[in-house]
Amino acid sequence: MAGIFGLIWLLIVIWAIIKVAKSGAGPVAKVLWILILLFAPVIGLIIWFLLGPKG
Repeated sequence: MAGIFGLIWLLIVIWAIIKVAKSGAGPVAKVLWILILLFAPVIGLIIWFLLGPKG
């Protein structure tokens, strides 16, 4: 069961990274958000949902 949840979480993080890459944020902001999502996926995803680039 943990494997399924891990796969779902991975897909959500990949989706968030794609959304960041396509956002209108500046290049530095994009790189910082992607690094946060990669190195702190749980906290990074929560922070991104609350404060991340919109659009």
